[in-house]
Amino acid sequence: MSQASLLPEGRSRDTGGLTTSNLPPPVPPAPIPTPGPCPTPPPRRSRVRYPAMVDVGKWPLFTLLGASEVASIRQACVFGTSANEAIYITHDDEIFVFGLNCSNCLGTGDSQSTIVPKKLDFLRGKKVVSLSYGSGPHVLLVTDEGELFAWGHNGYSQLGNGTTNQGVAPILVSTNLQNKKIREVACGSHHSMALTQDGEVFAWGYNNCGQVGSGSTANQPTPRRVTNCLQGKVVTGITCGQTSSMAVLDNGEVFGWGYNGNGQLGVGNNGNQLTPCRLATLQGRCVLQIASGYAHTLALTDEGLLFAWGANTYGQLGTGNKSNQLSPVQIMTEKESRIVEIAACHSTHTSASKTQSGQVYMWGQCRGQSVVLPFLTHFSSTDDVFGCFATPSVMWRLLSMEHDDFLTVAQSLRKEFDSPETADLKFCVDGKYIHVHKAVLKIRCEHFRSMFQSHWTEDMKEVIEIDQFSYPVYRSFLEFLYTDNVDLPPEDAIGLLDLATSYCENRLKRLCQHIIKRGITVENAFSLLSAAVRYDAEDLEEFCFKFCVNHLTAVTQTTAFWQVDGNMLKEFICRASRCGAFKN
Repeated sequence: MSQASLLPEGRSRDTGGLTTSNLPPPVPPAPIPTPGPCPTPPPRRSRVRYPAMVDVGKWPLFTLLGASEVASIRQACVFGTSANEAIYITHDDEIFVFGLNCSNCLGTGDSQSTIVPKKLDFLRGKKVVSLSYGSGPHVLLVTDEGELFAWGHNGYSQLGNGTTNQGVAPILVSTNLQNKKIREVACGSHHSMALTQDGEVFAWGYNNCGQVGSGSTANQPTPRRVTNCLQGKVVTGITCGQTSSMAVLDNGEVFGWGYNGNGQLGVGNNGNQLTPCRLATLQGRCVLQIASGYAHTLALTDEGLLFAWGANTYGQLGTGNKSNQLSPVQIMTEKESRIVEIAACHSTHTSASKTQSGQVYMWGQCRGQSVVLPFLTHFSSTDDVFGCFATPSVMWRLLSMEHDDFLTVAQSLRKEFDSPETADLKFCVDGKYIHVHKAVLKIRCEHFRSMFQSHWTEDMKEVIEIDQFSYPVYRSFLEFLYTDNVDLPPEDAIGLLDLATSYCENRLKRLCQHIIKRGITVENAFSLLSAAVRYDAEDLEEFCFKFCVNHLTAVTQTTAFWQVDGNMLKEFICRASRCGAFKN
């Protein structure tokens, strides 16, 4: 399929000088024959006790590796115009590459293809925190120390070293980035972006449509800070379409720039933008995550709502039709569970999302078939959607792996939680028993260490009654001691936050705050704010307060707002007033 087929009727294609002689076409291969109807997924369990393991074997390239090599993988990424290149990082932080090596994108120092993984010694011992790839392809990699490395295709200076010479091995990108700690990178077709720890955005490379955000269409040979409307603002996330760029701010605002022939910038028209332009349609929404496909964009708000805009040739917007959208439209409105993750990448026309209950949906171009409405899959990860259905079958992000070929200590402990066969103690809560092991409790919790190593009467009991906390809360607390995980709805997480505060379990306290943040809604926001104040959870309090201010009108109309303690209400109004919430 050509880019021209994505353009609105009547618009000509602007190739910007791209020719097949100097650049691999950044388009997926021809669709395979349309398969029959997708099988009905099996019934989903209401609760998944163990996290599903990602199987890299779902990406054909990894079938070249032996079992021991696969077992060594901690992170991986499959990329390239035909998904024929891969990079992976082992548990020992060694970086390997293999595949076709188009445009020297493996960074091995030569142009040879290899089906045997080669080690990138130049990056030995580097911990990778972010990775992205372009269509050339070129590769950007960020370490935990904030260093940025690049290699591969460089015909438009997308490596940021000021030249157009291909990068046969990783080079440190440093121009204009001295004393800057990079935390995230994103690649378009032939341009690059980097986000610093301070929330600044830098861009460079191909700029025929303004995707570098410099105000012109001249290519940018080295990193240049994107300013204009982003000046003085803190960016928290970046993403790239083929020739467009997007950024989300810490206050939830979204900006876009670059090519807009399909409406992928969401600004209400299809004119290119040479500098960042705010999406006015999303005014009042607080966006947490954005994802860009080939020529479409997805956005996820703090309320778990999903918006889409841009090209829709394959139904990748999930609207039920194939009409492009110049402004954001909400999709998946009928789903009972809120959305917690969205997925897309500039190499494909595929979209995916995951709900809080663990359901994974896909739509768009799926194995050659146009799926125009979100389809419930049997997958447990959005990554699996791209491994099994995207064309090409690339990875949409740097993937982290877990393996279940044997039980680790942590997995063994998880397995024995609430096991009557091996337990030596029972807690009775609300008339229900929870079976545990004294040794585990003493090792994991100071509260129990004191209880079982002193003169406490509980040390002699086989059953301990608990009446100050509910069964779901106390069971979740004990399960946390075995698994390091918490699986509770936000309302119960408040009770667990109370327990964590009482037992001085600071990590559990942070986990509870995370759950509450992901579960906040207009209806429960003020109740959660009150609880955060009550339990002295400052970070959670600040989050809930901002949410209430961002959705002030709706929050003030809830029952929780008017039933709160008078002093709390007065303090909120005063604080919101100081933030300018009532100026209008």
